[in-house]
Amino acid sequence: MTGPDAASGADFEAAPAAPGPAPPVPGRAPRHAYVPGALLAEGDLATVRTARYEDGGEHRTAVLKTARHPRDNDLLEHEADVLTRLGRVGEERHRAYAPALVESFEQPGEDGRPRRVNALEPLDGFRTLAEVAAAHPAGLDARDAAWMWRRLLAGLGWAHRAGLVHGAVFPEHVMVHPALHGVVLVDWCYATAAGTDLPVLVFRHAAGYPPEVPAHRPATAATDLHLASACVAGLMGDRAPAPLRAFLRGCTLPEQHRRPQDAWALLAELDDLLERLYGPRTFRAFTMPAAPAG
Repeated sequence: MTGPDAASGADFEAAPAAPGPAPPVPGRAPRHAYVPGALLAEGDLATVRTARYEDGGEHRTAVLKTARHPRDNDLLEHEADVLTRLGRVGEERHRAYAPALVESFEQPGEDGRPRRVNALEPLDGFRTLAEVAAAHPAGLDARDAAWMWRRLLAGLGWAHRAGLVHGAVFPEHVMVHPALHGVVLVDWCYATAAGTDLPVLVFRHAAGYPPEVPAHRPATAATDLHLASACVAGLMGDRAPAPLRAFLRGCTLPEQHRRPQDAWALLAELDDLLERLYGPRTFRAFTMPAAPAG
């Protein structure tokens, strides 16, 4: 389970909820000259590469997320708006639950048409939950899944307090740092204001959405909590103790109004259950096989 530095549900309930002013529209031209590097991923909407750039005489690294098709430019611009907003709300320590945006700009693609690019600060040492699951095909020990679950709920609580629903809490969009027990939610292209329909779906996960999404009903915190709980259930598989399986079933009920509606309240309930199962929280080291060379 997570270490003593992790905030409890009560700690997060005390976070300020000031939304701040609407973020500015990202600039159309880059402030920095980026030198692209290794390919990191080919996503549904974008190509992701490492990059180097210079800022004030200092050499820095970034991750460049570039729209694969001009029709997806608006989704990357939307992500930049969301990340800008998230970077201005809540306590500073909570902002680590989302990537930090360096800048957003447009550049010509190979066909000469503009592509939106989001330059992000790198997430060194992080691995996706999809990688974690692949490395543990027999299922993850519930005590290891617990800290990932707790941090994921905290990150969602922060986003929900900002009036946002992530809308795509799938294993490849949740990144964890095995040694530091950090969690970051990535790919905010699919986010929407709470109480509105999701703008676009991840087609390969069409069967994994809760019923309100394909029915085009408003997405709420309960939508994200359903998706997050399904991620955790998939991580543990058959290794989940019966009380945790029952807890997860309550989070993934088909009826949206019957599911938990508050991530921080759910975190407090989870902490109570984990203490009954395992006793007081203690730090539990977690390791992953070395990532393949890029």
